[in-house]
Amino acid sequence: MNALKLLYQGKAKSAYLTEDHDLLVLKFRDDTSAFDGEIIEQLSEKGAINNQLNAFIMNKLSENGVPTHYVERLSATDALVKRLDMIPVECVVRNRAAGSIVRRLGIEEGMAFNQPLFELFLKNDTLHDPMVTEHHVEAFGWATHHEMSRMYELTLQTNTILKAIFDQAGLQLVDFKLEFGRFHGEIVLGDEFSPDGCRLWDKVTGESKDKDRFRQNLGGVLEAYREVAGRLGIVLEN
Repeated sequence: MNALKLLYQGKAKSAYLTEDHDLLVLKFRDDTSAFDGEIIEQLSEKGAINNQLNAFIMNKLSENGVPTHYVERLSATDALVKRLDMIPVECVVRNRAAGSIVRRLGIEEGMAFNQPLFELFLKNDTLHDPMVTEHHVEAFGWATHHEMSRMYELTLQTNTILKAIFDQAGLQLVDFKLEFGRFHGEIVLGDEFSPDGCRLWDKVTGESKDKDRFRQNLGGVLEAYREVAGRLGIVLEN
């Protein structure tokens, strides 16, 4: 399957049209951004690492009944995915307090929640991804009540599956974001899952193994991503 024409370019990935209207080539780039694109750097090999990590996670989710847009990995940086009609909201699950919720509510970082906390954010970098509710989503026509219920169900299902996988790897899945779209009328998980879009803490030391290392200028970003892959049993290609 060949990448023919650029369809859109995000902060870290690009999507290309193919000969098949229903399929896209998703290219994972080495671009690494923080604070809605205010800081952007190139981290060599990050795209390839995330492509492999994403393939592993998407396959695990599919095996456990979560419908995804993922089809197969084409090359070091490219994946074949279904072309979705994307819903412009991010579904965020929080198992522990970190990031924006700590600043918003003044709670202690690392506090464990009694149950997974589900939040919605409008995908809009200019507005800094404002928090919205299900009522906003339905009122503005971004998704129907039924679609929103399905997104909620799949997000919590994904959390249950991935918490167990990362727990076995000695990592706490602190929080993550998911994006969904429609494929021939079905709600399907889109975008990607990598340390770019989640928080992973070492269960013993609490050390960050995700993009917070870039946001907080801690260094060792690629080393952390490689470590996550290794703990999951992924043999990274050179």
